[in-house]
Amino acid sequence: MKPNVILIVTDDQGYGDMSCHGNPWLKTPNLDRLCAEGVSLENYHVDPVCTPTRAALMTGRYSTRVGAWDVTQGRQLLAPDEVTMADAFSDSGYRTGMFGKWHLGDTWPYAPRFRGFQDVVRHLAGGIDEIGNPIGNDYFDDTYYRNGVAEKIDGYCTDVFFAECQRFVTQKSEQPFFAYLPLNAMHGPHTVAESYSAPFRAQGHSENRSKFFGQIINFDENLGRLLDTLQQHNLAENTIVIFMGDNGTSEGSNGRNPDNGFNAGMRGKKGSVYEGGHRVACFVRWPGQLDAGQRVQPLTSCRDWFPTLIELCGLKSPDGNPFDGQSLKPLFDGATDDWPSRTLFVQRQPDQPKLLLDGNGDNPWRTPHYGVLTERWRLVDGELYNIGEDPSQTNDLAQQHPEVVQKLKSSYRRHFADVFRDDAPYVRFQLGDQRENPTLLTVRDWHPTKGNVIWKQEQLSDDRLAINGFWAVNVTQPGRYTIRLTRFPDDAPASMGATHAVLRIGVQKLEKQLREHDRSVTFETELPAGPAILQSWLSDDDGTVRGAYFVKVEKR
Repeated sequence: MKPNVILIVTDDQGYGDMSCHGNPWLKTPNLDRLCAEGVSLENYHVDPVCTPTRAALMTGRYSTRVGAWDVTQGRQLLAPDEVTMADAFSDSGYRTGMFGKWHLGDTWPYAPRFRGFQDVVRHLAGGIDEIGNPIGNDYFDDTYYRNGVAEKIDGYCTDVFFAECQRFVTQKSEQPFFAYLPLNAMHGPHTVAESYSAPFRAQGHSENRSKFFGQIINFDENLGRLLDTLQQHNLAENTIVIFMGDNGTSEGSNGRNPDNGFNAGMRGKKGSVYEGGHRVACFVRWPGQLDAGQRVQPLTSCRDWFPTLIELCGLKSPDGNPFDGQSLKPLFDGATDDWPSRTLFVQRQPDQPKLLLDGNGDNPWRTPHYGVLTERWRLVDGELYNIGEDPSQTNDLAQQHPEVVQKLKSSYRRHFADVFRDDAPYVRFQLGDQRENPTLLTVRDWHPTKGNVIWKQEQLSDDRLAINGFWAVNVTQPGRYTIRLTRFPDDAPASMGATHAVLRIGVQKLEKQLREHDRSVTFETELPAGPAILQSWLSDDDGTVRGAYFVKVEKR
């Protein structure tokens, strides 16, 4: 009998944000239980922010290689030719479900219902309340998307996603299941019922940290109910339960001062390439198959789970696209001598990164922050740390060991050249396909040309912002298209505050004069099939120019 699998990913919960790792304020009995009853990967690494980790987890490959290395700027789309973990489970006869935060693309062919998941309940974008989601979403009684269809569901978001997961795993079926539960908690804004945050506020914690800790307590309670449900339905013995964080803590520590929060002695937090930004908790429980309480010390990563589950579950291995990860089964079997020495890489990079490790070049902003990881060393942006002797990364040994620095820098250069090339294509939004027509493009997903992106709903009405960018698109079918520009979403319409609109798509440039209170402007044109750049300009009489924040493209 093939095992079931539940893969749980929490958002912004660092290694130290649980009592089993020594947190002095948090009591997380169900995480502690999962740790005690399963295997703990003690040297487990992800990416410093959420989208890259999710992309690497789903594909077993470095996030830069698969096109999804940032959280916005059009770099959160998982390349359409990548095979996902859900594809492999589905092709091997499993029921597949995903409940929570996807953050690898919301339109065809990127949304999870097109990537191997048969039963999906989720929010859009990178946060439940962010641009792209319905106005009014605030973690309570929100609008979600069930297999692509909007549905209002009562309850707190974490409770909703766990309830949907429990519904899925307890369905009567002859098929085994794969349930992916990537939560939006503990991502900000840190919103939770007062009963969860009040005890921490009373202890003197800040408002944000109190709510962050409250979100963790709520999660832990839900985890306990899920584990109990597995037991009650006689599913526990044949279900692999995996828990992991997606990056370092966002609020449990400030990442540097040991007296400000708790980070298990690590330097750095979410977004950092120091240890605290990418070393996270990872537990796996499979009663009777994996030794309870086992601690695995060698370097491991989120890219290892796809090849591991292929081996543990007897899945069909996908053709092409070789894994960057490797199966963890030898470590679970105690065969650490057979585990090869490995070098891992983490990086934090913008839309168009360049490799400028030694200051060569003219735009250092585009240089990725990077880390090179071996069992002994951490090279962090050119600084060198002996991680075994200096886990807090306080003593830079680069000058004492220049030969090690040079060796690890060279390995990173080779890695970067392998996963990213200057001619690497954009992962493009697809227009005109019958599986999703019309297609909505939002400001959070453009490649910036002036300023940056925005992602919070309240930023839409900030008249001080004069920002712009383009979307990399592909017209799937030639024909007549309407292209509608707005500054505000359709569920909160308002004047664009512009008197002139310009639209460029491919070689075409279209213009229209606007009335002062127009809420939208629509262009109609013939488009050839193929790749194109789409950009807009909305200008007013005072000379302020910004891009349209929402563009809806429909094939007629």
